[in-house]
Formats: sequence, C-alpha cells, structure tokens
Amino acid sequence: MDSEDEMLDAWAGTSDGEFVNEEEEDEDSDALPSDGENYESDYGFDYSNADDLHPSSRLPQTNFTVLSEKDIRQRQAEDVATITNFLSISPVDAGVLLRHFKWSVSKVNDEWFADEERVRASVGLLEKPVFNKRLTLKEMVCKICFEICPLENMRASRCGHYFCETCWTGYIHTAINDGPGCLTLRCADPSCGSAIGEDMVLGLVSVEDQQKYTRYLLRSYVEDNRKQVKWCPAPGCEYAVEFQPGVGSYDLVCKCDFSFCWNCREEAHRPVDCDTVNKWILKNCAESENMNWILANSKPCPKCKRPIEKNQGCMHITCTPPCKFEFCWLCLGAWTDHGERTGGFYACNRYETAKQEGVYDEAERRREMAKNSLERYTHYYERWATNESSRAKALADLHQMHPGQIEKLSDKQCQPVSQLKFVTDAWLQIVECRRVLKWTYAYGYYLPENEHTKRQFFEYSQGEAEAGLERLHQCAEKDLQTFLEGDSPSSSFNDFRTKLAGLTSVTKTYFENLVHALESNLSDVDIPKVAAKSSSSSKASGSSKVRGGRAKLGSSRSGGSSRSGEEGTHWT
Repeated sequence: MDSEDEMLDAWAGTSDGEFVNEEEEDEDSDALPSDGENYESDYGFDYSNADDLHPSSRLPQTNFTVLSEKDIRQRQAEDVATITNFLSISPVDAGVLLRHFKWSVSKVNDEWFADEERVRASVGLLEKPVFNKRLTLKEMVCKICFEICPLENMRASRCGHYFCETCWTGYIHTAINDGPGCLTLRCADPSCGSAIGEDMVLGLVSVEDQQKYTRYLLRSYVEDNRKQVKWCPAPGCEYAVEFQPGVGSYDLVCKCDFSFCWNCREEAHRPVDCDTVNKWILKNCAESENMNWILANSKPCPKCKRPIEKNQGCMHITCTPPCKFEFCWLCLGAWTDHGERTGGFYACNRYETAKQEGVYDEAERRREMAKNSLERYTHYYERWATNESSRAKALADLHQMHPGQIEKLSDKQCQPVSQLKFVTDAWLQIVECRRVLKWTYAYGYYLPENEHTKRQFFEYSQGEAEAGLERLHQCAEKDLQTFLEGDSPSSSFNDFRTKLAGLTSVTKTYFENLVHALESNLSDVDIPKVAAKSSSSSKASGSSKVRGGRAKLGSSRSGGSSRSGEEGTHWT
C-alpha cells in the first residue's frame, strides 16, 4: 500500500527517538496483527482486550487499579482487621486510628509503637474512663437538657460522660449534617476529648443519617489518601483509581470508559503536558478572547464609548438609544461634518488623509494584532473541537459495531466472530488517535513562533498523521458498509481484512512515534549552532532526503542507518 509506505517513510522513528532503516521498518509494517497476538507499547496500544470496548484499554494496566465501592469497603475491612490483630485493640478503635492517620497502616504502626500514650491522647482513645462513677441510681440528670431520665435512656462514650439518648442523637445528627467532620467526632462534654466510635453513632441515629455516615466513611478512604487513590472525574462515576507512580504514563482509564490524567484529573491528554492543558482549557473559558473579538471586530462610539459592530451598509453609523450619536465609521468623526465633499456614504477623505499622516497607526495596529491573534486561536480551536466531535462519533460507532454489527458481518461473510477482531481493533485505534490528534492542536498553538524549524516539522508531521487517520477512518466506516450490506459472502473480504489491519498497524506506529516526538518537545529537530555554521558540509553529506519541500525521516532505500552521519538525527 503506497499510503502506508509514505507514512512510514515520513516518520520511521522508534519509541526512544532513534531512527531505523527502512528495511527493518518494512518488515515491521508487513506484520499484521493476528487474533491471538498482543500488541502493547509504551504509548499503550494493547490489543489483548479489544472486546472490553474501552478506548484507552490499550494503556498499560500495571500502574493502576480501578476500585468499586465494594472493593473500597473490602480494603477498609482488611486494614481494620490488620490493625486490630497487630495492636490487640477493638475494631472500633482500629477504625478511629486509621481515619486519624489517613488510612495508612504503616503510619499507624510506626506512631503507635513510638509513643502509644501520645497517640491515644491525640486520637481520643482512653484506656480508663475519665468519669468513673458507680451507677446505682435508677434515674440521672442529663447535663445537656437537664431533664431527669431513666438510666436505660442514658448513653455514654468510653469516657463515661452520660447524656440522654435524645441529646446524643441530636448532637450526632448535627455533626453528620455538617459534613465529613463527623468521622472524628468527640464527646459532647466540652472538657472531654474522647472519640465517639462508629458503633455508637450508627446505634443512635436514623437510617438516613446512617447512610450519610457510611458514605462519608467510604469516601474518606479515597479523599484522605489522594497520593495513591483518586475518584474518577467523570460525571456520575462512582469508581476510584489507585495509581502506582513511576510506572508508565499518567493516562488512566476507568471502567466507565472515561480516560483521564492522574496528575491533573483532566481527560487524557498525551502528548501535551498538564500545564499546557490547563492553559488551553482556561483560554477556552476566559473572557480575554471575547475582548479580542470586540477589539478586532468593533469600534467604540466616539460619544458613549460603547463598542459597535459594523456588519453591513455604508459608513454612516447611528449609536443605539439613548446615545443616538451619528458618526463616520472610518474616522469616527461627527456625521454632520461629512457629506459629498468628504467622499459620500462609502468613503471618507478625512480618514485617508489622516491615515497617511499616521494618525490612526496605533489604533489600527492594535486592531490588526487582535484580529490576527483571534484568527490564530480560532484556527486551532476549531480543529481541536472538530477532532473531539469526531472522536465522540467514532466512540458511538464503536459501541454500535460491537456486538450488533459484528454479528451481522459474521453472518453475511460466513466468518466466525473471533476472526473479525480486526474491525474492533481499527475502531479502537481511531478513537485513540482522534484524542491524540485533538491535543496536537493545543501543542501547536503554544509552540513558539520563532522556532521555525520545529513548527515546520510539526505541521508536516501533524498533516501526515491526519491524512493517515482519515484513510483508516474511511476504510473502517465506508468500505466496511459494502460487506455489511451485501447479500452473500464477498471474495474481496480477505483483501479488505488485509487492508484494514495494515492501515491500523501503520497508523498505530505513526501516532506512537508522533507522541514520543512531541513529548520530547521535538528534541531531534533542534539544530546545533555548529551544524548550522557548517551548512555546506551538511549539504554534501545529504543525510536527509527531501521531496517537495518535506523532509523524509529515516534512511534511504539503500538501507543505510539514519544515524550513520554526524547530523543524521536532525531535520533541516
């Protein structure tokens, strides 16, 4: 396939930034993915779980674990059991300790054995009741409401301070309504710091308050341990993700199909970094672009200074009530001073004369700068948004394809479902590549204008990536319809399989190399000053192959390595 060879010629980089010769590249590109083969790389394309239909299920699965609420409760129970057995304390006390030390079992052990008394005092675990009075009376006076209550209606924490059930219930109910602080609730006596255990809380409050309390308890495992566990940021998702730093990338995928960055909790955004994403999102929401548009497309009324947009008609402008000032759009002078002698309704001699004298240079310069800035931002934003909508459409097509369309294709072409996995692989690749291509436009927007070599190479590589992805998308979307709509098995279906699997493999390789290049900030494109001074020798070496003004990364057809020369790693 010529399109595949062109893409591989244009970008023959490996994952570590080194370039390989084309003979090796051709061997790799000819190897098509089989049904049982597992393709996985640092970029995260894993074909082993395509049936899961997670667009980012190709990300390495070794550096994070998705936790459901059931998993979190199980982990909490295991941690409580560990502390209970190790410290020989009750499960209620173990829970108080773990919540105080952010559910860190190791920290509980270290602090406990370092100074048990200090830990007990700070947490509120008392060994002996502070108020140790023999209860021989049948009635007691509640120290909160001062009501005389039967002894069976009085309750006390481990400290021995007794209050009536009504006061305890109101006290705990108020704490639960105040938020997660109820998990560290202390005795109602102001002079006492004894902790109120989970058993006492759940035994006194209503069912609604019990649900709130257990919800706070569940969420505390994640929200108190944000260095290792975070909630999935997708709306309505109740899964949490546990991450192991230092292994793989920060891009994770939840079981709800939402892929996000662990570091900034925005959607997955490789190859751009978190700072670029934050700046881009802020710019999309900021009022600065509105002001740029106003400055570029309007002029202030000379009298009331309100901005006015002129979208049609002559140069005679009338401001809106209550101002109603009439003026010339070009020179902003009063219309009473204009007429046939100044050029009529569609010209202004005063403006032309003043412009030649430089009167409007500064205002025009500012307006032109704002217009150029707005046009540049609009260029990148429209393409960023278009690829996002294309990704959403491809994701919807993917879910529609599996299993309904796959089963239909299996019946029409008399192929087992297991042999049609290449179709799902192609759609997974399209979804992932649309996401990558989307964020390359944010990268391009913040790429410095003065780095002409990097910008030229980036725009070429981005264009090749987009062209290759469009070929794959068209093959998976339109060419597939021919076989879905056919009445009988087609003899060309095997050729279609080869074509689609080949385009999937080539597109995957190209986008992997593009991601690695952008993550390294196109470091291989930087040209040392020494090499720039010796441009004549570099022309003689001819290490780069240029066709139609575009550089060809990789070696020549003769099979020589691109790193054989001094400047083989640079693009000029």
